[in-house]
Amino acid sequence: MMGFGMRFRALVSVVGVLLSVMAINAVAATQVKSVRLWRAPDNTRLVFDLTGPVQHSVFTLTAPDRLVIDINGATLGGPLNVQTANTPITSMRSAQRTPTDLRVVIDLKKAVTPKSFVLAPNAQYGNRLVVDLYDQGADLAPSLPATNVATVPVVPVTPAQPDVKLPPIPSGKRSVVVVIDAGHGGEDPGASGSAGQREKDVVLAIAKELQRQINGMKGFRAELTRTGDYFIPLRGRTEIARKKGADLFVSIHADAAPSKAAFGASVFALSERGATSETARWLADSENRSDLIGGAGNVSLDDKDRMLAGVLLDLSMTASLTSSLNVGQKVLSNIGRVTPLHKQRVEQAGFMVLKSPDIPSILVETGFISNSNEASKLASSSHQQALARSISSGVRQFFQQNPPPGTYIAWLRDTGKIAQGAREHTVRPGETLAMIAVRYQVGVATLRSSNSLKTDELKVGQNLNIPATALAVQQ
Repeated sequence: MMGFGMRFRALVSVVGVLLSVMAINAVAATQVKSVRLWRAPDNTRLVFDLTGPVQHSVFTLTAPDRLVIDINGATLGGPLNVQTANTPITSMRSAQRTPTDLRVVIDLKKAVTPKSFVLAPNAQYGNRLVVDLYDQGADLAPSLPATNVATVPVVPVTPAQPDVKLPPIPSGKRSVVVVIDAGHGGEDPGASGSAGQREKDVVLAIAKELQRQINGMKGFRAELTRTGDYFIPLRGRTEIARKKGADLFVSIHADAAPSKAAFGASVFALSERGATSETARWLADSENRSDLIGGAGNVSLDDKDRMLAGVLLDLSMTASLTSSLNVGQKVLSNIGRVTPLHKQRVEQAGFMVLKSPDIPSILVETGFISNSNEASKLASSSHQQALARSISSGVRQFFQQNPPPGTYIAWLRDTGKIAQGAREHTVRPGETLAMIAVRYQVGVATLRSSNSLKTDELKVGQNLNIPATALAVQQ
């Protein structure tokens, strides 16, 4: 028979093994469930979905180019399958270095610059490890706090071509620049509709159509903050607008509400409280103080004392907010002709994307995607075109009345080729486009073009922008 001492030692050994297994399981309680990938114009984002928090480190190797991601306190819970077409990634492999340490190796076609961070759970996702692979030469934006998603660099966007090639504008005159921001993107889908519609997809389609329509108007140029399904942080969106020299920033969204009965479109401008807090933030930020504030006459603030800088910023913010409310009301009035409105006036809130002290900015909620009827309309190309047409009409009306100096639109106004204030005509029962054209002595084609009309069909109560006769001859 086994002696007591031998039995005791055997029991201790078994207990030790069990304790070791329990310790390993406790440390390696986190699993990497899956990985998701998005390609932006000059970076690739990898998001590792986790069951809990982890520690990690990232480093690169050359000859051949590889990226190594060590995830401490984790095991692999599923295959790392992603589509790597049009990315610098050729393959992805993993190995369990220890029972508690997972290594992921990414084989690369070319060298990249990695940035990584972890994110805590939110309403949509659990713990995540985010790794951004920036292409060589990419303009890396400053890192955001770890609680936010990392920035995506500012990249040039090729404007969509209009249906008809427009004649060039006079030498020395520039186009009015409108930067259109499709909300959400990438791992941030935004709100969802009952039939699976995703806000990020709907608003990108509307933004692209709006860009196409604006680029079809002589003297205007539209740019997009994002051209595909990838994420850009909120402040990164306004940075893109500033680098593109925006005269107006338009952010497109599709709202959601706890009540599925909520409906209607809205237009937002920045609130007074939001403007005050943003002015204070800019004054407190030495990097922002050295930026050029276009709304204050391109005056650099880094050589001004705090009081003068505050006055200049306040003037700039006030001017931008006034213009935002003005263009917002014109856009809202036009939207009300193609879809019901949630509110009859421009609302004001502290949305981050509206906080540019030097760029008039509006946020357009095109409807409630949480409402099944509106979700169906928002996903239809015809309704997207109508919404884009109403927004572009409001934008055109605003800039015809308030053209930025040095633009073609300002030149038209200053030389008498366009009315100082754009005239409007409200369609009455029995009126046709031809009748209205004769009344105002403009061509039917010009009237159609000025209002982005696809057909000559009019609706009673519809407002038409009436260009000056000389403008019709000029264009």
